[in-house]
Amino acid sequence: MALDVSDLLLWYDEHLLVINKPAGLLTLPDGYDPSLPHVRQVLEPHFGRLWIVHRLDKETSGVLALARNAPAHRALNTQFEQGAARKIYHALVCGPVEWEGKTVDLPLRPNGDRQHRTVVDHQKGKPAVTHLRVLERFTMLVLLEAAPETGRTHQIRVHLAKQGLPILADQLYGGQPGMTFVGIDIGAEPVIHNAPELDHLALHAHSLTIQHPMTAEKLTVSAPYPTDLAEVIKWLRKNAA
Repeated sequence: MALDVSDLLLWYDEHLLVINKPAGLLTLPDGYDPSLPHVRQVLEPHFGRLWIVHRLDKETSGVLALARNAPAHRALNTQFEQGAARKIYHALVCGPVEWEGKTVDLPLRPNGDRQHRTVVDHQKGKPAVTHLRVLERFTMLVLLEAAPETGRTHQIRVHLAKQGLPILADQLYGGQPGMTFVGIDIGAEPVIHNAPELDHLALHAHSLTIQHPMTAEKLTVSAPYPTDLAEVIKWLRKNAA
């Protein structure tokens, strides 16, 4: 994966680095193939040692914060552990939505089946809450805002799938497979209008609000959509409203 580090930067100082992580880049090294590119491998040659504070799935794009020293790491970890960091995601989901807003409160347990998926488990799962809000409606697709109170593995993906609203191109949790957008049947009729392609999960970490780890100043950083997701949404506005 050829990346221009300057294109990833959203905000930084001597204590904190915030990037727009591209879909396909691992947050942490892969346990089976350590040679695969990951965030620290890409950034540390330019910024020195970095500490991972929170994670995004490999196929999720968007705002990711990293600490540049140990005190900043401790302060940021505390914010995330206590739920003080506010994360806002945008997800393009399959299926009609009848409500404007909804809160999903379902306990989750990771690695709960043979596909190593996170599952809803009312006995052994940990509490997980996600607040949902409709942003835009298209033909059989909806752009949602998802604000998780907790940070469980695959939380948004599972909570949406359990509402019958899998994220587009999320093959693990029931989204339309592959996502060559042309010809995919997302309703009664297939889409055939030369739509752009999207070959990764349509989930984007849109913004992150934290307190600066040293100054305690409130900081909100937003990330633009990746080009391919932006093109799909633009196409939907024109052809599938």
